Amino acid sequence: MNRTTDLCLTALAPIIWGSSYIVTTEMLPDGYPLTVALLRALPAGLILLLVVRQLPPAGWRARVFILGALNFAVFWSMLFVAAYRLPGGVAATLGAIQPLLVLFLARFALGSGITMLGIIAAISGLIGVAMLVLGPTSSLDPVGIAAALFGAASMAAGTVMTRKWQPPVSPLTFTAWQLTAGGILMIPVALILEPGFPVPTVTNLAGLVWLGLIGAALTYYLWFRGIARLGPTTVTSFGFLSPTSAVLLGWVILGEALSPLQIAGVIVVLASIWLGQRAARPAPAPVAEPAPAAINEPAPRTT
Repeated sequence: MNRTTDLCLTALAPIIWGSSYIVTTEMLPDGYPLTVALLRALPAGLILLLVVRQLPPAGWRARVFILGALNFAVFWSMLFVAAYRLPGGVAATLGAIQPLLVLFLARFALGSGITMLGIIAAISGLIGVAMLVLGPTSSLDPVGIAAALFGAASMAAGTVMTRKWQPPVSPLTFTAWQLTAGGILMIPVALILEPGFPVPTVTNLAGLVWLGLIGAALTYYLWFRGIARLGPTTVTSFGFLSPTSAVLLGWVILGEALSPLQIAGVIVVLASIWLGQRAARPAPAPVAEPAPAAINEPAPRTT
């Protein structure tokens, strides 16, 4: 596939993530964010494991659990804490600092270059998201702010380290490993903090299927595939599409009003993504590391 196809497929992931708000509020029970995160990650990971039929070898398991924590367990937990303690606009705006963090983390971990155009693109995207979702009466909660920033830092680190640690398996297999590891790490947290999850209704199950199979398994496969092919500094600006998609879906599906400021925010976000692609340089290939002996297993299925 050519670069344009890779860019379009990668951008599809955050666009789909934007539907999570509507699915969560309209189709799932209130008050169980961590349990929902667990049910989103673990079943999807196990299903993918059944498809790829390959477990991580001993030499990669620690890394897989670190990535599962950064990309799923820690990120999703902090995301939900921020969502419950902050207005959605504040949480989304703070989370939009992630592309800026990726630029600097990739510089130190991967040796990627930082350009002024890249910094301008990240800051303009942050401003565009604020125009989209930040209301004049938004309140600030210190714990919520800390959770939003920590979650953004976790996802930024996960994005960079996913590029640095590339096992000799397909992106689908790598996605299965990380989703399963993240889900396993969330089991004790969800059981301790959110006991008594109600028996799911048909609507609840439909929402969980969408969040798990489409919003997690498919989208993170596309996201990790994009990171491997394009590099973290190239794909990270697409993260701005998630709040943009959420606002537009709310307008189309829920009939929410779209103000002139929000329309301008959409334009700014799209411009920032265009600038980000102009600024991004091809990421250097991750340094090849000796494969653990246990990696010499039957080759994974081609996906």
